[in-house]
Amino acid sequence: MRVLLVEDETLLADTVRRGLSVEGITVDVAHDGTTGYHRATTAGYDVLVLDLMLPGRNGYEICRDLRTAGVWTPVLILTAKDGEYDQVDAFDLGADDYLTKPFSFPVLLAHLRALHRRGAPERPAVLTAGDLSLDPATRRVVRGATPLTLTPREFALLEFLLRHRDQVVAKPDILRAVWDPDVTTDPNVVEVYVRYLRLKIDLPFQRHALQTVRGAGYRLAADGG
Repeated sequence: MRVLLVEDETLLADTVRRGLSVEGITVDVAHDGTTGYHRATTAGYDVLVLDLMLPGRNGYEICRDLRTAGVWTPVLILTAKDGEYDQVDAFDLGADDYLTKPFSFPVLLAHLRALHRRGAPERPAVLTAGDLSLDPATRRVVRGATPLTLTPREFALLEFLLRHRDQVVAKPDILRAVWDPDVTTDPNVVEVYVRYLRLKIDLPFQRHALQTVRGAGYRLAADGG
């Protein structure tokens, strides 16, 4: 396994590097966000470990920009920020896992191995429903000739619905696919984001692609509504 650790606390970074090296893991270290982002986009790593509060470029920005650039390497956030919204923001911007400081080294190792087993997803093809299209590689969403701006969570929801277009998908299935399955999430959040999505992909175009199937879930019409 080859890991890039982006951490500005030099003592902690060196401790983690030495500990992982003992386990046979190759670790490169960057002490600022700018260097970390450059290395993440120019060298092949199996896992990226990012602190959030970094000089030059913070972990949120790095995560967002990596996904925008089509870099799908699994990202583990390793930070002292333990707030609920800190975690939500990180996952929304493309992080795959989140671990707070102080942490147990065996737990860190287990998280890294799990991410390594999962691997980076393949660059997927463009998904369409009528004149609605979503490109997971470039994260570009278009309705007709109009580009749409979605938040990371809205994008993930639309991608899931497009992959299951014309199928009824239940709230629990959406939660497992779009939200972190290891974090307890209120199922009502699905309704909130479905409403957000309709406001962007349907209402401005007088379409009805995203449909509610009462008592069952939601369906995205294959013809784009």
